[in-house]
Amino acid sequence: MDNVGIVVDDLAAAIAFFIELGLELEGEAAVEGRWVDRVVGLDDVRVDIAMMRTPDGHSRLELTKFHRPTAVTAEPKNAPANTLGIRRIMFAVEDIEDVIARLRAHGAELVGEVAQYEDRYRLCYVRGPEGIIVALAEQLR
Repeated sequence: MDNVGIVVDDLAAAIAFFIELGLELEGEAAVEGRWVDRVVGLDDVRVDIAMMRTPDGHSRLELTKFHRPTAVTAEPKNAPANTLGIRRIMFAVEDIEDVIARLRAHGAELVGEVAQYEDRYRLCYVRGPEGIIVALAEQLR
């Protein structure tokens, strides 16, 4: 897999949120032109993208802000975890409580609560900017 893409309205807020999760900003670019129109199946596309890289360098996240055409909202901003489609991305973290506290400074809220799975993991879902749900997993042993 090369990357996962997320369409956002506030690119700066999304970048800050994912930097707080430990991702690194690889770069930002404005993208437009006939080739983009052909790839995404829309006309007169103009977007800003930010490529984020995980600390291990193995995965990337592409954040996209559409200027043309305007992004469409197909579901409620705070869609529940059982809504069809891609619902979340999970990140391994060292200290789940610390990460939650840092993300709250970026407007994040717990979806449910922090729960423990056997003696292996502490897990939770956090809703960040644009209603994006990220899961956090702290391995206990």
